[in-house]
Amino acid sequence: MSIISVKNVSKSFGKHSVLNNISLNVDKGEILCLIGPSGAGKTTLVKSIMGMEKIDSGEILVLDTKIPNRQILQKIGYMGQSDGLYEDLSARDNLKFFCNLFSVSKNSINKRIEYAANLVDLSKDLKKKTRDFSGGMKRRLSLAISLIQDPDLLILDEPTVGIDPMLRINIWKELYNLKNSGKTIIVTTHVMDEAEKCDKLALLRDGKITAQGKPKELKEKFNSETIEEIFLKAGSEK
Repeated sequence: MSIISVKNVSKSFGKHSVLNNISLNVDKGEILCLIGPSGAGKTTLVKSIMGMEKIDSGEILVLDTKIPNRQILQKIGYMGQSDGLYEDLSARDNLKFFCNLFSVSKNSINKRIEYAANLVDLSKDLKKKTRDFSGGMKRRLSLAISLIQDPDLLILDEPTVGIDPMLRINIWKELYNLKNSGKTIIVTTHVMDEAEKCDKLALLRDGKITAQGKPKELKEKFNSETIEEIFLKAGSEK
């Protein structure tokens, strides 16, 4: 069952083409990795999937609903590259604010805050003002916020930038748990070893998908041992 269907999507800013005839599908319980260098179009694509960017042509369906659609946003957890936090609030109050924004039931708020804070190792820092957090702690709080309403679809844009290796391992363990519970996840990254952890890859370069499929299948197709080799070979094909 496809949770996301992107069909022939294009997007330009002025004369600059950012997405060029993009098509892909993501099934329920899959982790899709969008991989590519800065400027490849990854962030524009995920924002388009959420309806945050208006596409020029094509069609995007999320949960069988044409995007943009405000009701669907309630079912999506999003972590952007920029931390949209309220600096004057404590970490707990930030989490509580987003619980209310996403209409989490009052009986579940404390449980959801406890779960999300524990996942990103911030349980002991919930009373601290967010302005006193380090950059890495703010990224972890942003990740916690993306999970706060128990979304059906999780979209994480460079989620592990600035996060220490041990915590990154724990976060990926939880992403697998979420996947196994039926959640669908999109991760953007330029870190090749993270791409290996995903069920499906879509390699972007200059706004185009140069290759997509399961990591093992792509290695066989391009006769490559690593994702880096696949990326280089796929990008060099005419």
